[in-house]
Amino acid sequence: MRIDLNSDLGEGFGPWTMGDDASMLDIVSTANIACGFHAGDPDTMRETIRLAKQRRVAIGAHPGYRDLIGFGRRRLPGLSLSEIESLVAYQVGAMAAIAALEDYPMTHVKTHGALGNVCADDDATALAVGRAIKAVDPKLAFMVMPGTATARAAEALGLTPVNEIYADRTYADNFNLSPRSEPGSVIHDPEFLVKRVIEMVSEGCLTSASGKRLEVPIASVCVHGDTPGAVMMAKNLRGALEAAGWTIGSSIQPKA
Repeated sequence: MRIDLNSDLGEGFGPWTMGDDASMLDIVSTANIACGFHAGDPDTMRETIRLAKQRRVAIGAHPGYRDLIGFGRRRLPGLSLSEIESLVAYQVGAMAAIAALEDYPMTHVKTHGALGNVCADDDATALAVGRAIKAVDPKLAFMVMPGTATARAAEALGLTPVNEIYADRTYADNFNLSPRSEPGSVIHDPEFLVKRVIEMVSEGCLTSASGKRLEVPIASVCVHGDTPGAVMMAKNLRGALEAAGWTIGSSIQPKA
């Protein structure tokens, strides 16, 4: 009974910070680090990697749309598949380079925000993202949403998939995340959050807001670092999982 806790970190920019990365890195076992397009910059990336290395937390690239003002949460229609490949490869390559400076190799890639939502719904976009990952380093794992296009792309391209669920978000019937604009799509009740996560990882089942179920092995649970009370929520979730018999540790094993 081993489960990974991951969080999206390094999402500041210059002197501006987002969340308490140092505290979150004491709790999670995997960090997805912004690569400069939706948030982050070279120095922020390097400092986040350095902190993760000190704690032996696995690191991965967290590429998104080039949208600093919108924090990568706005869809950017009109991009070609070639442009998607380029923007993902650019960010993954940047992350690999900064990780090399700290002599702490990255293990995986997880898409951010609107880009992640689009490639969960659209097979062509998911394959473009997957091709970019594979071109930079075919050994990198692809953190995917079960039952969506990202999972299909990982399988089609021979990338190692890491099935992820979200602790603080609800799901639509297609097993993509419910839009943030919908009431209740972000879960703020800590007791309900803990109960829901333990049920999902114990039963190996993802459940949509309407009750639709998808039985699938779950490898990782995302706890967002930019929501109010994020650190305490993550700490409570980790404690509850450990009390229920789970060992917290990264499940991401890159290909040899």
